[in-house]
Amino acid sequence: MNHGQARRADSHPASPRSSRHGSRGGRAAESTPASPDVAVPPGEEETADHGADTGEQPAPPRELVLAKAINAALRDELTEDAKTLLIGEDIGALGGVFRVTEGLQKEFGPQRVVDSPLAESGIIGTSIGMAMRGYRPVVEIQFDGFVFPAFNQITTQLAKIRSRTLGKVAAPLTIRLPYGGSIGSIEHHSESPEALFAHTAGLRVITPSNAHDAYWMTRQAIRCDDPVIILEPKRRYWLKGLVDFSTPAQDAFTAQVVREGTDATIACYGPLVPVALAAAQVAAEDGRSIEVVDVRSISPLDDETIARSAAKTQRLVVAHEAPTFGGFGAEIAARVGERAHHRLAAPVLRVGGFHMPYPPSQQEHRYLPDIDRMLEAVDRSFSYPRR
Repeated sequence: MNHGQARRADSHPASPRSSRHGSRGGRAAESTPASPDVAVPPGEEETADHGADTGEQPAPPRELVLAKAINAALRDELTEDAKTLLIGEDIGALGGVFRVTEGLQKEFGPQRVVDSPLAESGIIGTSIGMAMRGYRPVVEIQFDGFVFPAFNQITTQLAKIRSRTLGKVAAPLTIRLPYGGSIGSIEHHSESPEALFAHTAGLRVITPSNAHDAYWMTRQAIRCDDPVIILEPKRRYWLKGLVDFSTPAQDAFTAQVVREGTDATIACYGPLVPVALAAAQVAAEDGRSIEVVDVRSISPLDDETIARSAAKTQRLVVAHEAPTFGGFGAEIAARVGERAHHRLAAPVLRVGGFHMPYPPSQQEHRYLPDIDRMLEAVDRSFSYPRR
């Protein structure tokens, strides 16, 4: 297949918000005809004040950018449960570097929406104690690369509370973590650490790819009695999607087939789902039918849904932004191999970042998986004869 210029160029600048290290937001991702998301025109203001669910008639469906869908979910949980509170750096008056919490401190006050010091370990440690005392704290870590100072608290304390207390104490702490690249930023601002947290038993790790899922998965995470890390694809913050406030999304901890196909499956999550949908559209124009599975939940992993799709199409490509070496795609490939190897016509192939530190912004387009790299992997899977 000759894919030529299949890869979509970045078309919409992300909202430029300065971080504590002086970085600025970069560019959003591909235009994806197969996806319900569309870019927001520069300068367009968006509000998430859809009318919180207070037992009255639910608000009608509405288009929101993914960031404001999360804002709406946070507002509704703050409204419904006085034990829910938000903690993070610059989340109050500023509304966060990506403005996800914009307006919430003004509405709920500084005791419910708390501006914290620049100390991630302290933020998580304090929140663990609050969660153990019956609160439901929602922590924002400003950027993916800033989570590592809190890694010890998350992996050696938070993840072990339930088992350490023989199930007597829960820690319903939600950690919101903007992750991934394609924002034109400097180091520590474009990491994909999902495999590190997925390897830690006791944590749940999820990542939405669209506004509807972002709203409902955020609410489900906050209501979960286990600690949940929500990996928010920052390059998708400013893409619109329809949010139905009366129809919950599928269970946050399951995978979902978002495009049916018969010839091959692409399984991916978070920022790469729109890329996979666009790749499937390009392939369809060449007469090839690709199924796309949005993994959604990294831990627990719904390998049954992925394996069922792979068995149906007989070919599977797994894609993520993180480096392929040691990446979570290897776990997906292994589990599908264990479940469905006798149904596959080719080995499971992986597409991901290269085994190197995340590159400077001028080179990230060479590093990140795109439409062409996904379709090239699909092509390779067809080089193996059917059994």
